[in-house]
Amino acid sequence: MRRILLAMTLLALPLLAAAPAAAAPPPIKHVFVIVLENKGFDTTFGPNSQAPYLSQTLPSQGELLTQYYGIGHNSLDNYIAMVSGQAPAIVTQADCPFYMNLFPGTIGQDDQAIGQGCVYPATVKTVADQLSAAGLTWKGYMEDMASNCERPALNSFDQTQNATATSQYAARHNPFVYFHSLIDSGACAANDVPLTQLDSDLSSSATTPNLAFITPDLCHDAHDATCADGGPGGLPAADSFLQTWVPKITGSPAWSDGSLLIVTFDEADTSDASSCCGETAGPNSPNPGGTTKGNGGGRTGSVLLSQFVQPGSTNATPYNHYSMLRSIEDIFGLSHLGFAAKSDLQPFGSDVYNAAG
Repeated sequence: MRRILLAMTLLALPLLAAAPAAAAPPPIKHVFVIVLENKGFDTTFGPNSQAPYLSQTLPSQGELLTQYYGIGHNSLDNYIAMVSGQAPAIVTQADCPFYMNLFPGTIGQDDQAIGQGCVYPATVKTVADQLSAAGLTWKGYMEDMASNCERPALNSFDQTQNATATSQYAARHNPFVYFHSLIDSGACAANDVPLTQLDSDLSSSATTPNLAFITPDLCHDAHDATCADGGPGGLPAADSFLQTWVPKITGSPAWSDGSLLIVTFDEADTSDASSCCGETAGPNSPNPGGTTKGNGGGRTGSVLLSQFVQPGSTNATPYNHYSMLRSIEDIFGLSHLGFAAKSDLQPFGSDVYNAAG
């Protein structure tokens, strides 16, 4: 009798709907990511923007994500998050002025490596590792980098923290040099290359990687207001960089295969530590935003171009760098790394891929 009553009670309860599975992304074969520096949404995309190509032309050709956020301050922690899902650590928040291993590097909850330092142990994987394991290709293209996988010697000061008249490359804007999984295997030396190689790689679909991660130098990423070589910097310089490279990407043979271009910023200015998407601090820093005012890297906005994106559209869905990593992993059928695997994190969906079929 008790079993019968229990069964009747259960049948009378309302059924709980299962959370809908994320829609499969469209058939994208190539993803291009261009990362700019240190500008908030209102400065970049507001009516007084000094970057009309970025703020007006590109959104007219694609989609503007108005609620896109960095995940911390300062730069390096954001770049690390974009490729690995690792949360800020105190040393990565400080841009790793002394290039040293993250120690002890034991793996904790959410696959976060626990410790302090900035060069992650080989057990911590990146989307680059995932792509290689899946038989796919990746490259980092770094402007003004003198040689492949350029980085400081381990346990030494980073001499690229400030631009010079002869080099405006910043190692802290090149995430691939902070992972032993790539350094020790030779993958970084093979695939982390100067930006000058992108022209030839774009000449055919076969030589264009599945993931191209593009970092301008300290002049052309809007970081330095005046360039170390005497040229103009800030947003006008970044705008000029985009005017040069975006048409090359969208005019390449690989683009017509089915592609996605993401133009984003690492962080807003440091007075904005706002966040989204349920972001929480990881085990290595109590304060990802570097301030008591918030948990994140501020609202930056992003622009997306693709055959699968409706030109001239805007999207107010909240996203951050963990969302971007998860979305790239979904495109290529990869598992989710670090905080990109959070169950409540939303990847790009039909709101982003909104072009009429």
